[in-house]
Amino acid sequence: MLPQPPRRNNSRRKLRLALLLGISVVLLPAGVRHVSTSNSSFKVSAASNWPTYEDVTEQSRIQFRHSFGEQKLSSIMEATGSGCVWFDYNNDGLLDLYVLSGRYLDGVTNHSRADGQTATNHLYRNNGDGTFTDVTAQAGVAGKGFAMGVTVGDYDNDGYEDIYVTNWNSAILYHNNGDGTFTNVTEAAGVQNNHFGVGAAFLDYDRDGRLDLFVGNYLKFDPNSKKPYYSAEAFAGPLDYEGDASRLFHNNGDGTFTDVSEKAGVANPAGRAMGVTVGDYDDDGWPDIYIANDAMESYLYRNNHDGTFTNVAVEQGVAYGTNGDTPSAMGPIFADYNNHGELDLFVSDMRYSRLFRNSRKDGFYVDTTLESGVAQNTGQFVGWGDAVLDFDNDGWKDVFIVNGGLHWLVPMEASLFRNNGNGTFSDVSADAGSFFKSKNVGRGACFADYDNDGYVDAFVVVLGGKGILVHAKPPAGVKNHWLTLKLTGTASNRDGFGARIEATAGDLHQVAENVPQSGYLSQNDPRPHFGLGPHTEVDKLTIRWPSGTLQTLEHVKADQILKITEPGERRMPSAGGKSK
Repeated sequence: MLPQPPRRNNSRRKLRLALLLGISVVLLPAGVRHVSTSNSSFKVSAASNWPTYEDVTEQSRIQFRHSFGEQKLSSIMEATGSGCVWFDYNNDGLLDLYVLSGRYLDGVTNHSRADGQTATNHLYRNNGDGTFTDVTAQAGVAGKGFAMGVTVGDYDNDGYEDIYVTNWNSAILYHNNGDGTFTNVTEAAGVQNNHFGVGAAFLDYDRDGRLDLFVGNYLKFDPNSKKPYYSAEAFAGPLDYEGDASRLFHNNGDGTFTDVSEKAGVANPAGRAMGVTVGDYDDDGWPDIYIANDAMESYLYRNNHDGTFTNVAVEQGVAYGTNGDTPSAMGPIFADYNNHGELDLFVSDMRYSRLFRNSRKDGFYVDTTLESGVAQNTGQFVGWGDAVLDFDNDGWKDVFIVNGGLHWLVPMEASLFRNNGNGTFSDVSADAGSFFKSKNVGRGACFADYDNDGYVDAFVVVLGGKGILVHAKPPAGVKNHWLTLKLTGTASNRDGFGARIEATAGDLHQVAENVPQSGYLSQNDPRPHFGLGPHTEVDKLTIRWPSGTLQTLEHVKADQILKITEPGERRMPSAGGKSK
């Protein structure tokens, strides 16, 4: 890994990069851009129905500052950063925010002047008026470790969302008590993880109606080891350390979990997990797991329906980078970006973020990083937190990436790529509001419609800096329509994680999956969101629940948050561990 120098002439760098990649760029008047490739030609105008993104942190009363334990970066652990999550911890219909931080650790983060001696994680309650209240102390979720990743899910199906936090060399499972407080049940539940934990995800891998837990582990970092490195890199990189095995915990249904990593076939000691996501890539009704590894091939674990998984990343074409190189992958996301009904895959990266199109008819993924415009738009950045969501509600999922220097605290602009609806994306960052004109050392980011206005907002974790609440200001002109779903499982897990949803509105056909963890170390709005363009209703909405139940609704009005409960009753587990 090499340090990222400050960027001076952005337009020149983009033009030079485009020429190197064999792409012709024709300069047009402001607000209009024309890009040609060998496979497509498209023209993009500044759209009047795009929201603009503004930093509203100060008025929101969120006062969060991330710490990596000292003033200067001195290790790969410090540079990894932390994540965040949006979830409704008190069931009031408003999404609250939980943000993670590192902290000063004696003997670990003492290579320069100390910082963050009192740093903690923070929980902010959404007041419903654009402001938040810090309830960390009364909720009991400050944490006590150097926090990395977070995932949220109702693992005991009691109607309240629980929290799992990965730390360096430890982890915490917080059980939601239903009264605004949480209890640390890590040891009692059996989900300790004395490793360098990073991305994690709740999922029901055996479809028994209970959420299991997958934890990605990065590498065997030893803060006291003296490893050689080039001075320009500031500290040793990932290949200077041994990899480590990720872990899968099976939910026993009694508040405890069993480590089934070896039995399930996911305990690969060579792995260097960074981001983790879950999705049914082959549409067989069973959740699969993708691990974005650092400086090596990534893993795609196919669910074999019998409690085991098989790594099929190479044969499916999602193990390596565009030219067969070993990627430095960060945040993986399963999403259907071209509305063809299958889950594609986006992965942020320190070099070129990658986009893979799911080609079920051929049995594998096709790398479309170059032809889609993703390569030329991401090559100059180090990408971390990311989202593939419909930010302008036109029915086509766009891409938002948070960028920041790797070995040095080099600030960078974030990126917003508009989906042109023809398999290509255009960088619209310059026209998307003042937030995209600022530079930050971004890491984790979580995305959600926190004010329930139908537009997706964000929170960005800045490495060693103040976190940023980014509000999507609705457009002043013609507004596209939208639909957001709040799912409640009965026969399935209560969160409905793994539910596959098809929405048809006129000639617009979309597929989405209710996934628990997406992007880098973070988790987004738990409510599936559909942009509908000019359509005022969804003609047909079909939900395939993890239990196998099919539910269909017709003529669903747009511009609402619709609560949907799965038909049927919760199943009782059989003696063999499967639900009937």
